[in-house]
Amino acid sequence: MKLKRSSRLVDMTGYLLQRPHQIISLSTFSERYGSAKSSISEDLGIIKENFESQGTGRLVTIAGASGGVKYIPYMEMSDAKELMSLLSGQLSQSDRLLPGGYLYMTDILGQPFYINAIGRMISAVYSKDAIDVVMTMETKGIPLAYAVASQFNVPVVIVRRSSKVTEGSTVSINYVSGSSKRIQTMVLPRRSLTPGSKVLIIDDFMKAGGTMKGMANLLQEFDAEVAGMAVFVETKDKAPKLIDGYLSLLKLSMTEQEQSFAIELGNVFNYYSLEEKI
Repeated sequence: MKLKRSSRLVDMTGYLLQRPHQIISLSTFSERYGSAKSSISEDLGIIKENFESQGTGRLVTIAGASGGVKYIPYMEMSDAKELMSLLSGQLSQSDRLLPGGYLYMTDILGQPFYINAIGRMISAVYSKDAIDVVMTMETKGIPLAYAVASQFNVPVVIVRRSSKVTEGSTVSINYVSGSSKRIQTMVLPRRSLTPGSKVLIIDDFMKAGGTMKGMANLLQEFDAEVAGMAVFVETKDKAPKLIDGYLSLLKLSMTEQEQSFAIELGNVFNYYSLEEKI
């Protein structure tokens, strides 16, 4: 279809936003709009400048015969800090603390604005990593996992506590819950992962880290690799977590009697600092 340049820019922008981390050749755009590659290159330069000035993401040029351009979502540190301030304010409401030291977050994880922004922020930290799959444990982490996966344009794998007949043969392992110290089971269908997959593990809430450690151990059964681990909210404890090298956005700090609590920043901006130096 032949479009005016203004319409072409709008359509190209939408096309790129819907296909993050996917290499799109100049020929694809040239054929789509019936325009010369030189014109397409100029258009992409305008879009690249707009993406970077607005903090939307980066448009990377891939050289070679199979090259083209690739849109990589990103969130600037200033926008990330504004988001964390907004979320910490929402989660600091006194009636959110639940028995057992948990935090009510279902309403936050159910709002598209928040969940998509959180997904983009997490993906920004891992934007230069090769991610093949996003993994999470049922059930509350599922919206967050899909939000992150949409930024990488990769599938989501959901670990369950029991097998389902609709998923075929499965692999199961036992793991020790870090908070309750109980032995629990997690299950994943054999067809979920291929050997060598680079997996980003996502969870909504972490106390001691037993569940995330269990998911990391489960990946070994598939000869898959942990590319990263990220959690929305972790608890602040004196005892060390069962895992290390994880990303946390927010941290829940409580008194010993769990009479009051506070929401603090996690370690996410340590990772942001490293990213911005690259």
